[in-house]
Amino acid sequence: MHIVIIGGTGHIGTYLAPRLVETGHSVTVVARGQREPYQPHPAWNTIRRVRLDRPAAEKDGTFGKSIRALRPDVVMDMTCFEADSARQLVEALRGEIQLLAHCGTVWVQGYGAQVPTTEELPRRPLTEYGRKKNEIEAYLLDQTRRLGFPATVLHPGHIVGPGWAPVSPTACHDPQVFTRLAAGDQVALPNLGLETLHHVHAYDVAQAFALALEHWNQALGESFFVVSEAALTLRGFAEIAATWFGKTANLAFLPLEAWKATLPEEFVESAVAHLEHSTQCSCQKATRLLGYRPRYSSLEAVHEAVNWLIEEGVIRI
Repeated sequence: MHIVIIGGTGHIGTYLAPRLVETGHSVTVVARGQREPYQPHPAWNTIRRVRLDRPAAEKDGTFGKSIRALRPDVVMDMTCFEADSARQLVEALRGEIQLLAHCGTVWVQGYGAQVPTTEELPRRPLTEYGRKKNEIEAYLLDQTRRLGFPATVLHPGHIVGPGWAPVSPTACHDPQVFTRLAAGDQVALPNLGLETLHHVHAYDVAQAFALALEHWNQALGESFFVVSEAALTLRGFAEIAATWFGKTANLAFLPLEAWKATLPEEFVESAVAHLEHSTQCSCQKATRLLGYRPRYSSLEAVHEAVNWLIEEGVIRI
């Protein structure tokens, strides 16, 4: 089939586009710029790239038509952040495609009253980002269940992989936390350090998108959490990460407001949001219906990203 990936050179597309080519599909990647994927792969030599400024095209009402003009059988959308954007795409593609797979976020859930959180539990999104993604999901699945439009939604956890900084034991994307752990320096954590993070390797998110296509009859009208098999507590994460450098973690535990003062200012908002969510999701629905089995644990995924940051000189050991 001909598969169009909107935003296909980012974290997920880096792994997804080559995977689809290897399984016999033709792939077109639509992106605003000319950024190269995070990892090289010979399949990129056969992947068509189309430049398209989504916000500008949506503003003048041509985005959906431009995607339809590419004549896709399947569209995988990594860059939809507004319900109106989803509506434009659906109206343009109605009756034209076999599947629209939308990339959401586990933050549609907000905090979990029961953990690990499953897809059918009530949603309590805490951020504008989570609320908008929740609205998009509701719209797409309603279109499938009432009107037969072929949509599915996949909600990744904290995406990680070589090429960018992972969410660290201080609940933000500050890579220097790992430098301090490597040096044996003190790292401050909030409260008792028992808030949680739930990572997923970009490879495994790509796996889930490919499986949604392979098992489209099971995926239609459904949403799936796409995470590793287990979340991490901040404390356990820090203690294990320190062992990667042959160290014992030197941790301090502070009340929230005092702890916030230890963070670089640019990371405070993100860190607090990660604490408020304390994400712990189940991937059992994706396993049961799609055959999803994550290759990477949270720790394995982060460790790979940390090794890349060391090679790049971002983390100093």
